[in-house]
Amino acid sequence: MKNIKVLGTGCSNCRSTIHLIEEIAAEKGEQISLEKVEDIRQIMTCGIMATPGVVIDGAVVHVGGVPARSKVEGWF
Repeated sequence: MKNIKVLGTGCSNCRSTIHLIEEIAAEKGEQISLEKVEDIRQIMTCGIMATPGVVIDGAVVHVGGVPARSKVEGWF
């Protein structure tokens, strides 16, 4: 199971990123633990300066804007 965090303040790009991750995980039959992090201090400790950011199993894999569908598919 992948531990995924979406870091952002709740903007539409953050919500779109969450939806895209959930959709692709479901399509691929992947079990994920998805957490939304909105606390700006926590976001900054990950080195994220543009949102949304995506962290998978402790590694930052995306920063700024909604990731391309193909990029998210590559995470699975």
